[in-house]
Amino acid sequence: MKDFWNQRYSGDEFFYGTAPNVFLTLQAHRLRPGQSVLAVADGEGRNGVWLARQGLNVTAVDFSPVAVEKARRLANQNGVAVRHEIGDLFALDWPESCFDAIVAIFIQFVGPEQRRILHGFMKKALKPGGLLILQGYRPKQLEYKTGGPSSAENLYTEETLREEFADMEILHLAEHDDEICEGEGHCGKSALVDMVARKGN
Repeated sequence: MKDFWNQRYSGDEFFYGTAPNVFLTLQAHRLRPGQSVLAVADGEGRNGVWLARQGLNVTAVDFSPVAVEKARRLANQNGVAVRHEIGDLFALDWPESCFDAIVAIFIQFVGPEQRRILHGFMKKALKPGGLLILQGYRPKQLEYKTGGPSSAENLYTEETLREEFADMEILHLAEHDDEICEGEGHCGKSALVDMVARKGN
């Protein structure tokens, strides 16, 4: 899988563009400068860089060295500091109660069993009261074919997210279709689901 992602990120252009995810930017009011944020599977760095530009202390993790090198360049071009890590999310030593927020934008590269494990890692790493900001594709995305995984089991529904995050306070959860354009990778009408959830104190 690492070879697949290294190849995807190997071009001179940014496969998912350099602009941040729109849903993430709409959550800016929930974040405060100085907070610690983890950007999960941040790829070429568009979301991590935007978070750093908001004055947040950002750690960005991805397992593609090619992507992380481009993310470092993007951070330098924007004059911001991001702590980049290269690593397999399932092999990381996830900290406990460390981050004020975790951002998980289109991280749908695993099926249900591994997804539940990954969600557990993220819950563990959030501080009490910390926020999880997540956006992903719904199964209808397989009809649109404008980005995302080809496996239906990797996709989210409002129901599955509500179930898997039942131990958190759901602040926002909505399914919708929208036009997005995030580089070559995500462009066109898309079947989306958004969630913001807060860990209990």
